[in-house]
Order: sequence, then C-alpha cells, then structure tokens
Amino acid sequence: DETLEAIKRYLSTQRDRGELAESTVKSRRSRLAEYARIYEQLHGPVSLTRNLDDIEQRPSENDRCMEVFDVLKDQLSTDQSRLKYLGDVQQFYDYQVRFQGAKYNPLDGANDQFRWEIDNPDNKTVDAEGMRAIYEAAESIDDKLLVLALGAWGLRPNEVASLTIDQFELSDDADNRIVFEQRKNGPGEVAVLFGVDVLKQRIVDLDGPGWDGYLFPSARSATGHLTPQTVTNRFKRLAETAGFTVEGATPTAKMGRRFWYTTYNEAVKQMMEGLEGIAADQGSSSTEIVSQNYLSEAEKRRYRREAMGNELGEVFGEN
Repeated sequence: DETLEAIKRYLSTQRDRGELAESTVKSRRSRLAEYARIYEQLHGPVSLTRNLDDIEQRPSENDRCMEVFDVLKDQLSTDQSRLKYLGDVQQFYDYQVRFQGAKYNPLDGANDQFRWEIDNPDNKTVDAEGMRAIYEAAESIDDKLLVLALGAWGLRPNEVASLTIDQFELSDDADNRIVFEQRKNGPGEVAVLFGVDVLKQRIVDLDGPGWDGYLFPSARSATGHLTPQTVTNRFKRLAETAGFTVEGATPTAKMGRRFWYTTYNEAVKQMMEGLEGIAADQGSSSTEIVSQNYLSEAEKRRYRREAMGNELGEVFGEN
C-alpha cells in the first residue's frame, strides 16, 4: 500500500504539474509497476520507500535496486527500452528526495554501471539500398565478410579488424554468435543471423599452415591483423565503387554499424506490430504488456531473431 500510494502521488504530480499527456503517464505507470513487481519478487512484499530515510541503508538499497535492473536488462531487448525504464524509476526516486524527505536516490549513478547507450538518431547512416549496393560492390570473400561484419552483425571497426575464428560459436540450430570477452560495455555476445556461408568460405580460404586465426590478417601490422582505419578505408572504397554517398559524402564504417541499429529497431517494431492480434484477444491495449507478460524470454528472442533475419535477408540476400 505504501508503494502504491507513493507511485500514485508521483504520477498525479507529473500529470498535473508537468502537464503530461495521459498516454505518457500510463507508460510511466506501467514501467514503475513492472519495476515494483520485480523488486517484490526479488526482495519480498516490502515498500520501495521504506529505507530511503536511513542513509546507512543506502549501500544495501543500492544493491537491491540494481538487482532489479539486472533482471530488466535481460527482459528488455534494446538499450533504448532499458534506458526508458531506468529514467522513469530514477525520476520517481528523485521525486522522493526533492519533495518527500528521502535522503538519497538508490539509482543515482546507475547509468555509469550499465553504460547503456542510444545511437544519436541525427547521426547519418546508410540506408538499406545503399548497404546492398556496397555489398554488391564487394567482389572478394574478405570484402563481403567485412561489409557483413559491419552491417549484418553491427560490429565496431576495431572489433571487425581483430576478429578471430575462436570468437565464433556456430551450431546446427542456427543459434550462431560471436563472443567478446571484453567489449566497450563489458563482455558480451552478438548474434550472427546472416552471413554464415560467407564466414565459412573465408575460413576455408585462410585455413592452412601459419594461419593464426584472424579473419582479417595483415603481415604488415604488428598486431597481426588489420587496423580499424584500414577497415574504414576499405568500406569507403567499396562505397565509392558502388557510387553511393550519404548527403554527398562517402559513408564511413561507423555508418554500417548504425545501419544495423536502425534495421534492428525496425525489426523489433515489426515484431511488436505482429503482437497486436494477441493483445486484442487478451483484451489488452498494449503490445508491450503482451510481450512482457505472455511471451517467454525464449519466444521473444526467437521472434526478434526471425524478424531481424528477414530484414537482413532483404538487404544481403540473393536477388
């Protein structure tokens, strides 16, 4: 009851003083409710605000709140969704500090722990037509793999340059991935939803005495593999061969990664649109609620992979 009253009071203030649209208030209510449910599952049926007036409880409460976002991190598919949850909950706690006498915000600084990021939507990117033209300009297997690593796998130029065969986990059930022991945001995995045939051909071409496992080896480099700048230069040369520009300039390798993000967002959007029928059958007005409450994590992951695989197939597949 104490938690419900705190959330209602906060949302009422947001609606009345912030003059927010009712749809925005409903979205915030939904996220706060999901956060509270996970908190209860992890830590018992206790008030979210019970320890906020005791500064000595701060380390423990910080841990409890961060554990909730460890769960949400796995439940939500994009950094954009995770940051929406984090922002809404942080604002709820900020309200407790500023207007309700709380001594601290237990999620203050959480952004630095997770380091989630959203690509600037104003950043220029390559569209599907341009990426297909660049891919078709690649005549060699290594150039094709370079374009796929950027556009179909969403890797950074430095990650492409240093790729090794040992990072790939390939399986018969199409659950293929690249494993990074260390990445910008920590260890992680990247799904390989397209291009396994090109990857395998590249391995065949390189396999032999003296191969050290790098997919883009370089005898002239001290590291034994291409530099990130060389990856960018090769991508730009392919774009020039294709005669493709972005606002009059030759696209860079980073734009290939941005293409992956925009394509993934479109795939997730299409997946959510596909849930509208289920939402209607369940009497729900929100496909997000259906995704959270009626689909298992394995189902959501499968639907996302299928949608993204179809999008990539349209761009990089055979005519």
